[in-house]
Amino acid sequence: MEIAAPALWVHRGAVPPMREFHRHDDLEINVAVRGGLEYLLAGERVTVPPGHTAMFWAAAPHRLIPAQTPQDSDICWIHLPLTAVLRWSLPEEFSARIMSHGTVVVPTDVLGDHVEAQFATWERDVAAGRHTETLLLEANALVLRILAHGTSSPVPRARPDLRPVARMARFAAENFRDGVSAADVARAANLNPNYATTLFREATGVTLGEQLLRHRIAEAQRLLLTTSMTTAAIAHAAGFGSGSSLYAHFSKACGCSPGAYRATRSVTAAGS
Repeated sequence: MEIAAPALWVHRGAVPPMREFHRHDDLEINVAVRGGLEYLLAGERVTVPPGHTAMFWAAAPHRLIPAQTPQDSDICWIHLPLTAVLRWSLPEEFSARIMSHGTVVVPTDVLGDHVEAQFATWERDVAAGRHTETLLLEANALVLRILAHGTSSPVPRARPDLRPVARMARFAAENFRDGVSAADVARAANLNPNYATTLFREATGVTLGEQLLRHRIAEAQRLLLTTSMTTAAIAHAAGFGSGSSLYAHFSKACGCSPGAYRATRSVTAAGS
């Protein structure tokens, strides 16, 4: 199964072939402008009729069912990295719904008459590498509208109460820069660390430690590309505690050193 790296991504067009299951740590939104979609998501069949919008956490293995996808389809897609979504401080019950692997499907017309135009603007901005913070603010509003109008698809098997999971996820998103540990996250939710780790892993597919590391890697990437801070300063600002820790974790996660990442991906480097 393909495991894609989380990334802000926007696209509009026909449905591409999707022969295998994949997953990525993003909140995915699909707007079916023309033609519908049918997914296998976490073992369940999910239908998105034409004129509807679907939203789900894409960490659950999923793929499209090709026979149900018309060739002349027109779909708007956006992937929002979960690290960014969790920093929005969504109401706890909304965070729990997002992390429950259910799919929220709503008629697109309840979201306003500007959704298609908004996607066109987002696609241009992402391609140009600009206005990312503005895009995320607008996407935050769209997510809230979808949640306000939609209901999650039923989950057939018993699941634990996800409110503690959402509470831990939010605490991790808000405090990872301070060097907190998995045990600190568990204590913030008034849970035993061993139980908290098991609960979080069952709900999200990753451990608390891995979730904290994802936040720190994403923050280090942001600082490398948008500031002139030294790697030592970035290590402390992102919660790694030391430059050697940043180097080891970043190199393993990204396949290159922090310095090489900055040199090859910065706006200056791209324009040279």
